Order: sequence, then C-alpha cells, then structure tokens
Amino acid sequence: MRVITGSARGRKLREPSGMDIRPTADQVKESVFNIIQGDVEGRVCLDLFSGTGQMGIEALSRGAEKCVFVDSDRAAVALTKKNLELTGFRAEVFQADALRFLESREKYDLIFIDPPYRSGLYEEVLRRIKDFDKLHTGGIMVVESSADVEPDSPGAPYEKLRSYRYGKVRITTFTKREGSGS
Repeated sequence: MRVITGSARGRKLREPSGMDIRPTADQVKESVFNIIQGDVEGRVCLDLFSGTGQMGIEALSRGAEKCVFVDSDRAAVALTKKNLELTGFRAEVFQADALRFLESREKYDLIFIDPPYRSGLYEEVLRRIKDFDKLHTGGIMVVESSADVEPDSPGAPYEKLRSYRYGKVRITTFTKREGSGS
C-alpha cells in the first residue's frame, strides 16, 4: 500500500495486521482518483470509516486543503495517525461513531465512505449526510462497497453520478446539485 502521486508519491503506508480493517486496493484507489482528479486540489475532505487513512492521505498528497479522518476502531485511528506521520501530513483524526460524527457542523467538498461491507450502513450514512447537510453544492461523495451492493441516492438535491465495478468492489459516486444550501 503506497501513496500513488502528489507530494507524498511513493511513500509506503502501514497496513493492518488483521482482517478487521480492509484497505482499498491500490488499483481501485488509483481508479477512484482518476474519476475525481479535478475535484481534489484545494478541497476539504472527510475520510469516513478511514481504516488506514489511505484515501484521505492520497487526497492530501494531491493537494486537498484539509482532510478529517473518522473511524470507531482504536487500532484504525492509531494506524491512520502513524500513516499521517509517515507522510508528513497534519490532520484531524477522530475515534468516533461515523453516524454521530455526521451531526457535527462542518461541511465537506469530498467525502470518502467505506463502511464494513456487510454492515448495511450505506443508506443510513447517505441519509445522514443529506439530513445534516454535510456536502457543499457541487461536492462529491465516493462510496466503496462490495460489487453486489449499489447504494441509492439519498434523494434530491443529491444525485448518483456513476457506478464502477472493479472485481469484487463497486465504487459509486454522488454529487449535490443546486437546490439546498451551499
């Protein structure tokens, strides 16, 4: 697992020792950033269910202004902090329940959502993002799920952009259109 490009290009990241944390494969991560390449620089990001922190770290390496990392697992939070240290990035890292965290006041331009595949949390997370107005207009949500799950849009003003399948993984992107706050 490594940083693909940007200021921390090539830096190796620490990987989890057990199977409780499921890091995004480098090939899938590279595809995600190819999809959103023009929507990273200068953006404020949220890496929800951060695990190793690699998605947010990749965003920071590619010029994101800020990234907030959230995971409920103590080992994941420690791993994210270690990987931030290895890459020299500074960021806020929270050990918190993702659903409760979404009740905070901050809004984001880019949200990475990667809950445990069989948790059934996709729809609830997307609903809370809508209910608590967490995404700026024009922002993007990137949802990683197992290939057999394709999350639905939480409803207007949110819209599904596209769904991509990479073997056993599905990436679904959403945006927030004009019509509800900024």
